[in-house]
Amino acid sequence: MDEIQYLDSSHRYSKAVIHGNTVYLAGQVADDPGAPVQEQMRQILAQIDALLARCGTDKSKVLSANVLLKDMRDLAAINPVWDEWVVPGRAPARTPSEARLALPGYLVEVQVTAAR
Repeated sequence: MDEIQYLDSSHRYSKAVIHGNTVYLAGQVADDPGAPVQEQMRQILAQIDALLARCGTDKSKVLSANVLLKDMRDLAAINPVWDEWVVPGRAPARTPSEARLALPGYLVEVQVTAAR
């Protein structure tokens, strides 16, 4: 039976969970919720890179991504940032959605699942 590893856990959630060769990240939000949506996306993708590295993987192995936007009209603004980040030929399955986020300043949140 595969062991399950929990990274940066609190009583409510873990920032990452590793089971076998699959890494599940919690939704990531920007460090600066007052930043414009493109900058929030850059901050989030940097956090994802760092967490994936801690889990022994990287963005080239991202399987799926859920992108939550406060306003779906911001999708056009974040797409170029996403496109720069994604490894060519390895674009994950991605689902953008509009949602109410935890704090009013958050404009985008991203959750990914990756292989190791």
